[in-house]
Amino acid sequence: MSDCSSSASDEDLDPELELLDELGGTLSKWTNYIHGWQDRWIVLKGNILSYYRSADEKEYGCRGSICLSKAVITPHEFDECRFDISVNDSIWYLRAEHPLLQQQWIDTVELHKAESGYGSESSLRRHGSLLSLTSAASGLSTTSASSFKKGYSLQEKLAEMETFRDILCRQVDTLQKYFDNCADIDSKDELHRDKASDDEEDFLTSRPNGDYLLNNNNSSKEKLFSVDSLKGSLGIDFKGEAITFKATTAGILSTLSHCIDILVKKEESWQRRLDKEIERRRRAEDAYKAALTELKKKPHYGGPDYEEGPNSLINEEEFFDAVEAALDKHDQIEEQSQAERSRASRQIFLPPDTYSSISTQKYLTKPHSHTSSLSSIDLISASDDVHRFSAQVEEMVQSHMTYSLQDVGGDANWQLVVEEGDMKVYRREVEENGIVLDPLKATHAVRGVTGHEVCHYFWDTAFRNDWETTVESFQVVETLSDKAVIIHQTHKRVWPASQRDVLYVSVIRKILSTNENDPDTWLVCNFSVDHDSYPPSARCIRAKINVAMICQTLISPPEGDKEITRDNILCKITYVANVNPGGWAPASVLRAVAKREYPKFLKRFTSYVQEKTSGEAILF
Repeated sequence: MSDCSSSASDEDLDPELELLDELGGTLSKWTNYIHGWQDRWIVLKGNILSYYRSADEKEYGCRGSICLSKAVITPHEFDECRFDISVNDSIWYLRAEHPLLQQQWIDTVELHKAESGYGSESSLRRHGSLLSLTSAASGLSTTSASSFKKGYSLQEKLAEMETFRDILCRQVDTLQKYFDNCADIDSKDELHRDKASDDEEDFLTSRPNGDYLLNNNNSSKEKLFSVDSLKGSLGIDFKGEAITFKATTAGILSTLSHCIDILVKKEESWQRRLDKEIERRRRAEDAYKAALTELKKKPHYGGPDYEEGPNSLINEEEFFDAVEAALDKHDQIEEQSQAERSRASRQIFLPPDTYSSISTQKYLTKPHSHTSSLSSIDLISASDDVHRFSAQVEEMVQSHMTYSLQDVGGDANWQLVVEEGDMKVYRREVEENGIVLDPLKATHAVRGVTGHEVCHYFWDTAFRNDWETTVESFQVVETLSDKAVIIHQTHKRVWPASQRDVLYVSVIRKILSTNENDPDTWLVCNFSVDHDSYPPSARCIRAKINVAMICQTLISPPEGDKEITRDNILCKITYVANVNPGGWAPASVLRAVAKREYPKFLKRFTSYVQEKTSGEAILF
């Protein structure tokens, strides 16, 4: 708890609340639309409510905390076990196992909120969510020297400009001293001229060498000053300095001209870079606008109120679109997985009239008639397959052999919803208390495999993950016999629909026909049961199923004395499914998903069996 307390500011914590005992318990907390509700260990200490992944992980620090000073606790309008705690824009969706526990939590939280003293600014804190100032500051790095390598010529010219600047500054200083000295001498000259005007007999005469002489009345001549005295006193060659100054300025102008040429040459490259940056910015802005628009269209991604439920805020059209998008994504992943298979084969079907009607035990050609009764068949190993569900198994097997093989093509109650080659899928619309219970029946014919092989791969859990793409996990709960097991199976969630699981008995049987004109039948029957070790969970909706895979093997006689090959074998498949999905998914969505997924499942599974049995010995 120390980790969470340190995350709250001092002014949010009332010292009196530190003396209160720490309260903790398990609640379901809504995480996100992928993982849904997850059990979390909730701790209430003072006016701080925190949560951990589990009670055993408290030493690692809390995953989030919230101050109750200004929190709003709201019981859910329809769900008696749920309540929400909101602070500003942050909301915790919590759910207890029982309405009494929910009320206890609400009362306790309200009590701690009332005793929290003054109201401080509440906030939802998550560890590690603050931006590191160090990492932020590191983004303000200066440009590395390597970035100037392409502009080395320009850098060199700029260095030359620095040199010219220093030279020019020194020359300006020298010339300034020269001009200042000239100004001083001129001032002295004016002073001497004023004195000469006061004495009329004194006058200036110049000599050929440029010196100036002062003549006084005593006919004596006195030397006043010399032009060379400027050069001598300062040591400056004015003419030379002027030439140097001119050369320096010319060099500067030349270097500037060269820099301009370089900039002009680089302008095109810089313009292309600018255009690219403008295009990237435009794309980023378009993507942002598209994401914002999509977010506005789908506000239901924010919480559990928009998932499947009796009072869901998502409408039927949005529900259907979300499910369809999730299934499309799943199909893309599956197609990529199938593309990686090296031995993808294609189904080839033979028309029924290519099979003879020879009445022989070896060549079975006549399919099981719907008028056949249990008196003409023998349930193989039924007496040996004894367990506590034996009576239910026998009842299910007899029911499927009596009714599932009946032809429904002319029955007005059955609708043909899919027809692809030899595969036909029928549906009979049934609803009970608003829940879709449509029975589905599919018939198919697959060449090159036997009924025993099809049922073997459908029943044996060792191969389940190879062909079943909708299952997230499964476990054999109990082995009843060599031919019967109890399986718990959790299916992948397709948001916004709730996740579902099934608990069922799975039995495989071979049924021998006493009539030589009828083929033997292999059957796998899966039907829901209850088990004390796997009661229904709040995380999943427990679906109820009654599914059967019924297969008969037809063999066409080979030419002459040739052995039977897979080219002479055809498996006729009847697949029936009665599913009660439970929950509150719209009827239109359930029917659309069933129409879409059942044919794909049947084709995927039979292709897998063909691939597994190709080149192997025939298993009759």
